[in-house]
Amino acid sequence: MFGLSFLVLLVAGVGWGYLKLTGSIDTFSADGVSGDRPPDTSEGQNVLVIGSDSRSGANSGLGGGTGDVGRSDTAFLLHVYADHKHAVAVSIPRDTLVDIPACKKPDGGWTAPQHNAIFNGAFSVGETAEGNPACTQNTVEHLTGLRVDHTIVVDFAGFSALTSAVGGVPVCLPQDIYQRDLNPKRATQGSLVFGKGPQSVSGQRALDYVRIRHGIGDGSDIGRIKRQQAFVGSLVKKVKSRGLNPTTLLPLANAATDAMTVDPGLGSADRLLSFAMSMKNVDLHNTKFVTIPWRYQGARVAIVEPDAGALWASLKADRTLDGQNAAGKKAGGGSAASGGASSSPVSGAGIDVAVYNGTTVTGLAAQAAELLRSHGFTVTGTATANAQDRTGTLVTYGPGLQNKAETTARLFPGARTTESADAGIQVIVGSVYAANPSAAPATPTPDTVPSAVADDARSADDDPCSDLSYG
Repeated sequence: MFGLSFLVLLVAGVGWGYLKLTGSIDTFSADGVSGDRPPDTSEGQNVLVIGSDSRSGANSGLGGGTGDVGRSDTAFLLHVYADHKHAVAVSIPRDTLVDIPACKKPDGGWTAPQHNAIFNGAFSVGETAEGNPACTQNTVEHLTGLRVDHTIVVDFAGFSALTSAVGGVPVCLPQDIYQRDLNPKRATQGSLVFGKGPQSVSGQRALDYVRIRHGIGDGSDIGRIKRQQAFVGSLVKKVKSRGLNPTTLLPLANAATDAMTVDPGLGSADRLLSFAMSMKNVDLHNTKFVTIPWRYQGARVAIVEPDAGALWASLKADRTLDGQNAAGKKAGGGSAASGGASSSPVSGAGIDVAVYNGTTVTGLAAQAAELLRSHGFTVTGTATANAQDRTGTLVTYGPGLQNKAETTARLFPGARTTESADAGIQVIVGSVYAANPSAAPATPTPDTVPSAVADDARSADDDPCSDLSYG
C-alpha cells in the first residue's frame, strides 16, 4: 500500500530537486543479503517494495497499535520491463506460507532456515524497530528465483505525509465504515469514519483506508490487497495530474524521500533520481497489479503451483502477462526460468538424486524416480519425507551442486531449489506433482502466464470506483 512513494520521484526527478534530496535518504545495511542469490539474467529490473508498520518513532501515533518491532504489513515485487514502458507489481500476502532462508541477526549471527513460515515473519527477524529488509529480500529471491535489484521500505509516517503532500487521493467505498471496522475489539460500533461512495483521503484517513480489513468485502487480507493496489494506482494518477512544476513537486519529492529506506545501491540522490528517471516512460495503462497465485490453507495463504512458477518464469523472460515480450512481439519458445520446467531436453547424466515423498499419496516417490531415470538421472533411493504436507516440489543440494540441482528442478513444475547442509541432491515431491505427474516434461513455458493471473490484473489507470477497489 505504501510502495509507490518512489514513483513520485519519476515526476520529481529534475535538476531543481537534486540538492533538496541530498542527505535525506536513509539506507539499510546490505550485510544480511544472502550470498546464494539467483543469477542476474533478467533484462528488466526487479524492485522489492515493503510497507513497514512499525509503531516506533514518528509512527507511534499512526499505526493503531503498540510495539517496537518492525513488521511488514504489505509487500510487492515490481518488475520493470526492459522496454521501460511496461511494469507489473506482484503482491505477496503477509500470511503467505513460504520458506525463509538463513537471515542475519543484529548480533551478527544467522538464523536457521524456516520451513512453512509466514512471509511477513522475515521482516521481523532480529526484532528491531527498523525491521529486516535484507531477510525479506532473501526470502523473495528464494521464493521467486528472480534477482532483486533494489529494495525499498516505506513506513506509516512517510505514507501519511505523502498522501497529504499530493492533496488527497480519490477512493471509493461500497458502504459506510465505522470505528469498529478499524478496530474489531471495540464493544460498540462507534462513530462513522468513512461514508459510502467516492471521496478523497489523505494523512491518517488515507492510512485508515488502506488498512481497513473488517466490515468490507470478505474481511480478508486478500481483499485488502486489491483495495491497496487500486489506491496506489490512484495515487500515481493524482501525482501525474498535478503537473511538473517546482511548487507542486518539491513537497512530493521531500515527502517521498523522507518516507523511504533504501538499499545502498539507491542511497544517494544521484542514484535514486537516475533510477527513477529510467522509469519515467512507464505508462499507467501498462502498469499492472496482480497477486501471487494463492489459495487458503486454514487461516493462512498457500501458493498455488505450477501457476506461481509460470508467473516467475514469465517475468524472468521479460514477458508481459498477455504473452508479449518487452518489445511487443508475441512470445514463442525459449527456455524456462528457474522455478518452471523447460521445453528443451533435460539430461541427468552424472547426477545422483534421492527422492522423498512429501505427501500422503502412496508411491509418489517411486513415480518421480521413474521420471528421473527416464532422463538419465541416477536415483540413489526413495523414501517418505519427514513432513507430508508439502505443496510444491523442493530440490535441496549440498555444496557445489547448485547447477545440477537446477537441472533436476526443470523436470518438476514450479520446483524450487535451495542449498542444504546435507550432501548430495534430494527431491521432495509435493501435492502439485501428485495432481499431475505426467505434465512434468511439458509444463508451461514463460509465455503461458495462467489466465487466472492475467484476468485478475488491474491497471494503474483504472477507475478507483471499480469493483476491485472495494476489496
